[in-house]
Amino acid sequence: MSALIVTGTDTGVGKTVFAAGLTAALGASYWKPVQSGLQDATDSETVKDLSGARVLPETYRLNMPASPHLSAEDEGIEIKLDRLALPQVAGPLVVEGAGGVMVPLTREHFFLDLFARWQAPVLLVARTALGTINHTALSLMALRAAGCTVSGVVFVGDAVPDVEQTIAEMCKVRHLGRLPHIDVLSRATLSDAFEGVDVDTIRKLL
Repeated sequence: MSALIVTGTDTGVGKTVFAAGLTAALGASYWKPVQSGLQDATDSETVKDLSGARVLPETYRLNMPASPHLSAEDEGIEIKLDRLALPQVAGPLVVEGAGGVMVPLTREHFFLDLFARWQAPVLLVARTALGTINHTALSLMALRAAGCTVSGVVFVGDAVPDVEQTIAEMCKVRHLGRLPHIDVLSRATLSDAFEGVDVDTIRKLL
């Protein structure tokens, strides 16, 4: 098994849609270890609908749409990192975090601590909108300081070449393409939009 971690610079950055497209492009399985918020379609359900791939069940399913540590406390549940070891599957595995790099899992641990435990390549999903240089640079600094291997950044949104190039150059990180906004989201439209993502380079990380 070869795992790839997909995380983002913030909540709502587009990493679930990217993870769905990547899962389909790689013929991978998908795992979201912790899901907060069950009222609407979960990330696992979205990925299954958009990729048709094998989706592993979440280890923790929490009702409150909030940071996992708050959602777990609301239900009297203790999230234990030892229960969140990477599952063994045949072929590649795409693993999606929750929100950004520094989202708390517990009062003592961030998602970053889990990424550092796993020691799998990390793909960072970032917006192209205003503010992304700061958010992306801080996320990359945190990942690297924790000993994670950052394999590249994928952008989501309208093309802003100067911003994308600034991040790639100043942060010394590989630019792995850009996923545009998709007006009508489906397997077909996501597959078409994924032409702007450097899947060949990502596949070599496996």
